[in-house]
Amino acid sequence: MGSPYSTQSVETGYRFSEAALSSGHQIYRIFFYHDGVHCANSLSTPPQDEDNLPELWQQLTTQYHVDVVVCVASALKRGILDQKEAERFDKDHFNLTEPFELSGLGQLIDASAHSDRVITFAS
Repeated sequence: MGSPYSTQSVETGYRFSEAALSSGHQIYRIFFYHDGVHCANSLSTPPQDEDNLPELWQQLTTQYHVDVVVCVASALKRGILDQKEAERFDKDHFNLTEPFELSGLGQLIDASAHSDRVITFAS
């Protein structure tokens, strides 16, 4: 739920997910909510001496084929749009990076129903 460069929650969530997946555990879905949606911003360009957290999330979820969902309401409010939403709201550009997908809270409920644990990383 936290912003990638304002709180520790995004990096902690990433490190936890990386450790779980590399140890053979499965993650059904990762749901980015509130300021956490900034992890899906393709325009994020941190300084070279800092971890590029959005890129690390992208690599991790691609490597392990984990479903990553960004809350559509949180994303739109923060200016993160996919091509469909950019066209819908008559915007010139979109900035949602792949493999992230915009969706609603129903995806979080579905993930909860299909998982034995739900872990939240918030600031």
